[in-house]
Amino acid sequence: MTVTLTAVGAGAREAWGRVWALDQDALVSQTPAWMDCVCASGPFEDATRAYATADGHELVLPLARRRLPLSVENSMPFGWSNGGLLSSRGRLTVADVSGVASDLARQHALLIGVKPSAATSAVWDMSLPSNVNRTPYMTHVVDLSGGFGAVWKRFHGSVRSRCRHAERIGVTIERDDTGRLMPVFYELYRRSVVRWAQQQHEPVWLARWRARHRDPWEKFRTVAQRLGPACRVMVAWRAGEPVAANIVLVHGSQAVGWRNAMDKELVRRTGAGQLLVCQALQDACEAGHSCFNLGDSAPSSALAHTKEHYGGEEMHYAGYRFERLPLTAADRFVRRGVKEVIGFRD
Repeated sequence: MTVTLTAVGAGAREAWGRVWALDQDALVSQTPAWMDCVCASGPFEDATRAYATADGHELVLPLARRRLPLSVENSMPFGWSNGGLLSSRGRLTVADVSGVASDLARQHALLIGVKPSAATSAVWDMSLPSNVNRTPYMTHVVDLSGGFGAVWKRFHGSVRSRCRHAERIGVTIERDDTGRLMPVFYELYRRSVVRWAQQQHEPVWLARWRARHRDPWEKFRTVAQRLGPACRVMVAWRAGEPVAANIVLVHGSQAVGWRNAMDKELVRRTGAGQLLVCQALQDACEAGHSCFNLGDSAPSSALAHTKEHYGGEEMHYAGYRFERLPLTAADRFVRRGVKEVIGFRD
């Protein structure tokens, strides 16, 4: 089906608001407010594209353009969750994606990357030619149908035991959607960066440098301020100290675990991490969400197995890159070389 470009950037905002409200698979990370967070927190500008279809529907592809001499656009940039195409039909069709993909392939940008949600990735995959670069991802999604009682029964026995233990020893969960708890999350995130570096045999200074550039404090503060109730911070406390925290993004039928962090020493043998996830799932059930996305992880990793213990089901999907030069292959080559030099472990 032929699609016609109707607006770019700020000119696409009116259509964007209409279409996002109609798309059943829309995420918080596909909203104009999220794009404003991206642009306010990094070297990006709004390059979103709006289209009209031949049969009278509207399509919107949120795109953030990096402010560089060479044009690089992403939906969404790394570290900013999923993007992808929105449709006023309520659900994407192969014709919608094919039409927009043809437009993207004609653009002069050095790179246009799209990382759609797992729920829509199958439509993208069926619509794109084989020469479009694909990057595989895996996430885990918890089905919330039947309410929290049904979800609790699907937990692995060890998760239920640790949740009960956490409650017995006085672990409490605090929630906030005003941004008040975001500094608590960020301090735990800074500690987590050190732990992740040590686990992966990566120099701590390099991990801290990357975290400051990829995930500065201003990024999380801006998200909390601009999204309001759509951004929930949850903190697990024990004996007056924060031991674990997460950030949950909510909209419509979906809740997404965007980020999590903990103090590994303080959380050890408390069950606080399990109780925190348990409470996030219970809150999502009570709010009427139908699914909870636990986030990406590597196949067969310890993190992936942990998510399965909460009833998370594997969903494999892909990100797509429209390139004028073989940037993906070059990037993978460089990353492999760096990992070999520093002894990095996945």
